[in-house]
This record gives sequence, C-alpha cells and structure tokens, in this order.
Amino acid sequence: MLKKNVGQIDRLIRVVVGLALLACFFIYPDAGYRWLFLIGIVPLATGLMGNCALYSVFGISTCPMKK
Repeated sequence: MLKKNVGQIDRLIRVVVGLALLACFFIYPDAGYRWLFLIGIVPLATGLMGNCALYSVFGISTCPMKK
C-alpha cells in the first residue's frame, strides 16, 4: 500500500477543486476547451487516495507526523 502523504486540509481542497473542475466539464458542453476540465480527475483521485506522486518525488508530506 502507498504511504499517505496528503493531510486532511490538503485532501479536502483537492477533492473540492477536482469536483469543481469536473462539474465545469458538464456545465459547459459546447466549450471547445471542455476536455481541459478533465484534469480535475487528478486532484480528485489524489484527494480520495491520500497519496500524491509528486509529493513522494519531492519528499513532501502534509500529513501530521505520528509520535
């Protein structure tokens, strides 16, 4: 299993942004740039899983450390 490296506030922000972008995909059906809103899948997935690949690469973690 992947180690969690995304904290609660970060996860909430990612889920909200991801859902907003995906909602725009359906709100603007005639827009030529509509497919760009599908990028919302990435923050939504990382927010739901609690793991960000870029955070792992750069050694970043917004999870509180357990002592």
